[in-house]
Amino acid sequence: MRSPLKPGATIGILGGGQLARMLALAAAPLGLRCHVYTPEKDSCALDVVHEATIGAYDDEAALARFADAVDVVTYEFENVPARTAAILSQHRPVLPDPKVLETTQDRLVEKNFIAQLKIATAPYAPVHSATQLADGLAKVGVPAVLKTRTLGYDGKGQAKIATTAEAAAAWRALKQVPCIVEGFVNFQREVSVIAARSADGTVECFEVTENEHRDHILHISRVPAKVTPALDAEARRVATRIVNACDYVGVMGVEMFVVKRGREHHVLVNEIAPRVHNSGHWTIDGATVSQFEQHIRAVAGLPLAKPKRLGTKVEMRNLIGDEILGATDYLTQPNTAVHIYGKGKPSPRRKMGHVTRVWPGK
Repeated sequence: MRSPLKPGATIGILGGGQLARMLALAAAPLGLRCHVYTPEKDSCALDVVHEATIGAYDDEAALARFADAVDVVTYEFENVPARTAAILSQHRPVLPDPKVLETTQDRLVEKNFIAQLKIATAPYAPVHSATQLADGLAKVGVPAVLKTRTLGYDGKGQAKIATTAEAAAAWRALKQVPCIVEGFVNFQREVSVIAARSADGTVECFEVTENEHRDHILHISRVPAKVTPALDAEARRVATRIVNACDYVGVMGVEMFVVKRGREHHVLVNEIAPRVHNSGHWTIDGATVSQFEQHIRAVAGLPLAKPKRLGTKVEMRNLIGDEILGATDYLTQPNTAVHIYGKGKPSPRRKMGHVTRVWPGK
């Protein structure tokens, strides 16, 4: 096992968006520096990091220089090219392991991985042709959702199929690329668990978070979630089983549906994200340790903290598009923290910041 990083060491982060920005802000109090690698010169993380390398993800010379300048490499988004991670792993430890990327970058591979762990998911089937789509719909039923196997997030790369007559149009809308079709889940609520795992196998989970989406983009996260203690424990067990199966190091977001079977409630896993997760932003102001600090601790080889919620309840609200223009209005509200990502001019469907309110009390 690697020795823990000492103050003054540098963590390399692939990607320069708001997640990298918040990782860097969490690393600073621990005496650790961050060096971002990003293709975009206007990345919002550049405002707060010690160093940055601007380069394409397939620029092997730039990647080698970046690797030589850091002590360990992590990433803020899961669609880092596998080749990029492989190149960097020849120079420095890359955490979480790049093999996890191979699993989570492909929805079908991810679903198969979860199913092999005997963890429930929505019914699904692979789709590589119109015939397979018809067969898949016969298996999972309608309504259903057709999703591209790769490069899908915030509702992108998806098409709803309300009836079998809509199947061909959905297939064309997604350019007939390899897909997965999932049966519709009649869920009661959407929840997530943010799980952190260190190299020694220690796992710490934040409490179950209830999530509300708008136009397929996370709108509000609330804790505590409206779930029973038994369901809370089940959700944490599922997240723990997944990170242990991956021999994971870092923070992972596990998205789940709460469904009712008879008189009991259970969770189905929707997706896993091998990185810090939007639904965990509430932890910055609403918990004794944030998901970002937990991730930094894990990849730096430092002990994980045991997270506890602050206050009776916490609510995080994303500021999407023009909503950022009203961010200063929240500054006068009690027990409310404002986070502006510094992305410049707002654009529709883009996450520009978030606000978190903590209700005081025990």
